[in-house]
Amino acid sequence: MTIEIRLDVMLAMRKMSLTELANRIGISVTNLSLLKTGKVKGIRFSTLDAICRELDCQPSDILEYLPEYV
Repeated sequence: MTIEIRLDVMLAMRKMSLTELANRIGISVTNLSLLKTGKVKGIRFSTLDAICRELDCQPSDILEYLPEYV
């Protein structure tokens, strides 16, 4: 199972920087950067909610499931 994080795509579509989003939702740029690059093992629903609220999007716009076929 692979979950692809497309936060960078949504940021580009909204013409918003990572720093601006971090400031708006009250999370450090470092933690948001780790999320953007997929170097995290999980995300809190409250963080996902805040991201979706600020980017005016759905969780599926940020997270995509890519099944691994053998």
